[in-house]
Amino acid sequence: MSRLLQYIASIVHRPALVTNKNIYLRINACDKPDSFESLKSEFASQKGVTIYPNGHLVSRISDFIIYSVEAGVIDKVVAEYGPSTKVGAIVGGQTSCKAPELAAFDKHLPSDVEIVSCHSLHGPNVNPKAQPLVLIQHRASDESLRFVETVLSCFESKFVYLTGEMHDRITADTQAVTHAAFLSMGTAWQANKQFPWEISRWVGGIENVKINITLRIYSNKWHVYAGLAILNPSAKKQIRQYAESVTDLYKLMIEGRREELKQRVKAAGASVFRAGTEGQDLLLKDEVLDRFSLSKGPREASPPNSHLSLLAIVDCWSKLGIVPYDHMICSTPLFRLWLGVTEYLFRNPDLLEEALDTAVDDKTFRSDDLEFTFAARAWSDCVSFGDFESYRDRFERIQGYFAPRFPDAVTLGNEMMKTILEKTKSN
Repeated sequence: MSRLLQYIASIVHRPALVTNKNIYLRINACDKPDSFESLKSEFASQKGVTIYPNGHLVSRISDFIIYSVEAGVIDKVVAEYGPSTKVGAIVGGQTSCKAPELAAFDKHLPSDVEIVSCHSLHGPNVNPKAQPLVLIQHRASDESLRFVETVLSCFESKFVYLTGEMHDRITADTQAVTHAAFLSMGTAWQANKQFPWEISRWVGGIENVKINITLRIYSNKWHVYAGLAILNPSAKKQIRQYAESVTDLYKLMIEGRREELKQRVKAAGASVFRAGTEGQDLLLKDEVLDRFSLSKGPREASPPNSHLSLLAIVDCWSKLGIVPYDHMICSTPLFRLWLGVTEYLFRNPDLLEEALDTAVDDKTFRSDDLEFTFAARAWSDCVSFGDFESYRDRFERIQGYFAPRFPDAVTLGNEMMKTILEKTKSN
């Protein structure tokens, strides 16, 4: 909440953006009632920002209103404050799942109110400059859309124009399974009582991505991921398929069905990654990612890995007909990291062959892969049942296990994201 205010508040000090003397001279904001005093104190010295006790006072006087609340409670919040919206105002929201948000706006906002929703496609502590920012002209004139563009220009993001339905499909394609994979990794490590950076077999470039991004996700609030997974129908389907892909591949591994495993994985890779691209430059390389390690162990100590999480993501994409490169314009930094290491594995025939043989012959990661399979299925069940409390309990329990290493992981994660963003831009 306060981070959003800091960015938008900066607009009052940028005269070039002020095209009308009656616009951008005042920013009105509120949070939950019990946060009123702390938020008021935080912005006491900020010119042009006024903090109010509740949403009614903000809604009745503001020309552009943004609801920055959890997707799971958006209907309740809009139902309470929506009727107080100023006549002719523009309303938007920042939830990661637009179906319930736009439904709440249509249901509870007065008919004389316009709707332009938005969503910044990057996580916390990522510089929004040049990152995709979705704008949804749901019920608004072109003039109102231009107004919103001007206000949000302080982010210096790249505007992407979608419908609410298109937004939900694309965010599911680029985020749902990615989150499920990292959540499952953390669950598996916690179940095996492991801190992977302390174990030599988790040292190395790809392993660094797995560790740092898993910890980065668990260092955030649970609802950041729950809303997208549970309320987005496309996300539910994809998370279910990911769990099925993990399970199917693990069965082939433990049953020793080497040729069937290789045939399935390579066919999936051929449908996701373009033919004849093996010699092209990769989004990521091991020597780059080796810089971002929480481990103090030597790189040479890292043994071959079955990389079940990566094999399953490509199998899942293949089963669902998803080509990840189609959504690069709307991709999050986290998705680009995940795509980068997956591409690295599948476009290196020797490394892929090694992973597949390791999956069948080497039992080093067998218990890890077993727990990962359990975890992927458990997260899928949690999402399918639409159980927010179960999701929260599971998330926060694992969060507490890894909490001591969050500061280091977030710092390294930010640097890794900066690397992949620069690499993506140059490509």
